[in-house]
Amino acid sequence: MRVLAAMSGGVDSAVAAARAVDAGHDVVGVHLALSRMPGTLRTGSRGCCTIEDSMDAQRAASALGIPYYVWDFSARFKEDVVDDFVAEYQAGRTPNPCMRCNERIKFAALLEKALALGFDAVCTGHYASIVTGADGARELHRSAAWAKDQSYVLGVLTAEQLEHAMFPLGVTPSKDEVRAEAAARGLTVAQKPDSYDICFIPDGDTRGWLADRVGTAPGSVVERDGTVVGEHEGATGYTVGQRRGLHLGRPAPDGKPRFVLEIRPKENTVVVGPKEALDVRSMAGSRFTWAGTAPTDPTVPFACDVQIRAHADPVPATARVEDGELVVDVDEPLSGVAPGQTAVVYVGTRVLGQCTIDRTVSAVPAAV
Repeated sequence: MRVLAAMSGGVDSAVAAARAVDAGHDVVGVHLALSRMPGTLRTGSRGCCTIEDSMDAQRAASALGIPYYVWDFSARFKEDVVDDFVAEYQAGRTPNPCMRCNERIKFAALLEKALALGFDAVCTGHYASIVTGADGARELHRSAAWAKDQSYVLGVLTAEQLEHAMFPLGVTPSKDEVRAEAAARGLTVAQKPDSYDICFIPDGDTRGWLADRVGTAPGSVVERDGTVVGEHEGATGYTVGQRRGLHLGRPAPDGKPRFVLEIRPKENTVVVGPKEALDVRSMAGSRFTWAGTAPTDPTVPFACDVQIRAHADPVPATARVEDGELVVDVDEPLSGVAPGQTAVVYVGTRVLGQCTIDRTVSAVPAAV
């Protein structure tokens, strides 16, 4: 096949490209330039889209003997990832920019361009597996390396996108094996540290970064019954589950610490409550997709596991489609679920689908 290898500049994507070459495919490497102002992206090992990363990707492509290009996706990245990140916070939600980047950049914009240029598949260094199901359709599954499994952030992929996706690292049992393979191949990125954090926030100060773009407006911090217990300097600076930085004016009647339970941007208020009030019993979202073949009748409740963060443990649940929403009821209360997060639904190791959470139902009555 003609394969476009997305090369971030890290060891994983370099080894994935190498394995695609070994498999006999006609491979071309591409690095995505996601900012026209490189200083706005992290340097060193903290990002995944810097000038340094581009040079590392180029060296890896040269070592593999494959053509290499840099594609400017900065405008699309700003609109679909950065602007979306800001809008979600303004709406009182907690977004996942890496999920949006996979959805809208790597497996929408990039795949669209790749197919238009005659490529058959896009290859990435994600730790996930693609399996052909009994019906002949491709399914997304967890990788062999559960500690590194990245199927969660790929949960937004559709059946059509899976038809043109390639994850050569899915069968690899550990990251150490990938690094050893890179070293044996003479790739200079063999010991390069993993990237982390949000690439487009240079100093990691999300609160300050948002304040510069949307401004701040003082407002009230309230209990669930509406009692004002403090003031905040800007609602966008808070996230569900946060405890520090609340600056409450008086202690809670029950003497318990308070945590952020909800952000109400229209009222410019931050709602707080006891830790147990973070527990939810249900979550739902109207923006949902199926990764491969959908359930025959998704309105009939089915057993599953749900995962709400990239490195969270999956928890048993029951899901169904009702009134245009994917509704997920967890078997045991789940803490710290926020609108804007992505709920990925699994059946065994298979990613069945996902939704962006619009609303949650608390497991604890407001009177507590």
